[in-house]
This record gives sequence, structure tokens and C-alpha cells, in this order.
Amino acid sequence: MADKTAILFSRTVKAGKRVYYVDVKQDRRGEFYLSFTESKRVQDGTELSAPVFEKHKIFLYREDMMKFGEAFREAVAFVESQEQVQERGQWQDQDQEASAMQAEEISAEQFGFDVEF
Repeated sequence: MADKTAILFSRTVKAGKRVYYVDVKQDRRGEFYLSFTESKRVQDGTELSAPVFEKHKIFLYREDMMKFGEAFREAVAFVESQEQVQERGQWQDQDQEASAMQAEEISAEQFGFDVEF
């Protein structure tokens, strides 16, 4: 059985001032679990002091991993679909603006008067 603090597998995701760690560990009973850690730098270090980090942890045991994974995939899919809707909405707005400008040009041409004296 592994030491309770031993990391059996690890991945790091760097994101600006935040770093995310996804670790696989084993508890005293021999059960595997995931440990998610968010580490955020809240104060830069100086010559006299070390930087200060704020850490948050979540532990996820094997029996909940499939449910968690499915919820995560659904949440990611939702965000992706919203981004596509926003992008399509922006394109539609641009298309509507272009159509309105074309309609104004047509209206001006069709109903414009040239008066010559």
C-alpha cells in the first residue's frame, strides 16, 4: 500500500496566475482517488519574502468518477454550444447590418431623384 501522500500519477495545467494539478493518489485502505488542486498566486514574491499562493482541493473517489466525468463532458459541451451560438449570433448581426446597408443603398437608388435644370 502506498503512502497516503504519494502521488501515483500527475498532470499539470498552467493557466496564467493559476496552476491546476490533477493527481492520482491511494488512501490508507488502498482505494484510488483523484485530487484536483487549484493553486493561485495572490501575492508576488520579493527579495525578502516568498510568493503567496492560495490553494483549493477537491477529492474524487472511484465510485463517483464516471458520474463526475459525464457531468464535466456535458458542461464542456454546453459551453461550446453557447460559444457557437454567440459566434453565429455575431455573424447574424453582421449579416443583418450588411443587409440593412444594402437595403438603404437600394432604396436610395430606387427612390432617388435626379433633378436637372
